[in-house]
Amino acid sequence: MRPVPSFADPAWLLLLLLVPLLAWHHHRRSSPGALTFSELPPGSGGSWRLHLPFYCRLAALTLLVLALARPQLGYAWEETSTEGIDIQLVLDISGSMGAEDFAPKNRLEVAKKVIAEFIAGRPGDRIGLVAFAGAALTKSPPTTDREMLQGIVSGLELHTLPDGTAIGLALASAAARLKASPAKSRIAVLVTDGDNNAGQIDPDSAAAICAGLGIKVYTVAVGTQNGPVIIPVPVRNPLSGKTEIRRVSWNVRVDTELLERIAKRTSGHFFRASDPEALKQIFESIDRLERTPLQVRKMVRHEERFQPLAWSALALLVLPLLAATVGVTAEP
Repeated sequence: MRPVPSFADPAWLLLLLLVPLLAWHHHRRSSPGALTFSELPPGSGGSWRLHLPFYCRLAALTLLVLALARPQLGYAWEETSTEGIDIQLVLDISGSMGAEDFAPKNRLEVAKKVIAEFIAGRPGDRIGLVAFAGAALTKSPPTTDREMLQGIVSGLELHTLPDGTAIGLALASAAARLKASPAKSRIAVLVTDGDNNAGQIDPDSAAAICAGLGIKVYTVAVGTQNGPVIIPVPVRNPLSGKTEIRRVSWNVRVDTELLERIAKRTSGHFFRASDPEALKQIFESIDRLERTPLQVRKMVRHEERFQPLAWSALALLVLPLLAATVGVTAEP
């Protein structure tokens, strides 16, 4: 955002209308009484010195008026009306999301890429993010700051939360963030590849909370059909004491019945993404959701810039005095 200049008290600028009137009056008054000095040859241009004090005072007056108007420079954001909805993304970052069945990368990396594209394609919405595994963590409440949100999504990593899949807790966290939203349309997009096995809130209770608040939940089951997949697992080497990554075959169960039940209870939709392209198409489908008016308000911060004008005005008032002093000193 580029700095935008403005005035805090622009009414003072009306005084600038006096500037041309004062200049006209000065020349009208001084023209009949113009003096000719024998020391100056005709056409030497020395007469401008007679008007120098007046124009210095006139310039000083102009600068003082501008200073009184309090010029400011800063980043100006205004309240605008846009079309959008409030969306809370709920992304599973448990260890099973490291499964490598989503070539050429794992499930989490593919989900992050698709989510980043989804965020970029909805400039009029407020979007937030909840990451979860065995615990849930709100990474961002609904916001219009796309750059910040993209950075958060990019920085998501596996094994940064206690392992497990706390679907109910994550969904309740999303509902808490959307509860006070002014938007008429509020949704949560739950992306997971497992079944609920952690957290203090069961998924059905969380779904009931969302339904009571009027929050639609779109559930997305990520991964191939139930079966063994290769998952990188951090293992501590007993000999070296260091943590090593080992790839093991793991049978990851996806509770599709639970995800379907959550979506149905909240008037949302259930999707199954068995490959990266399917996941992308699912988010494109969600992207076609109904849009509603939303007010976006941001702060306005300005920096006062009247000080240089005030100091310049003072210098212009002193300049004729200095010139006169120099002139007197130079006389024989």
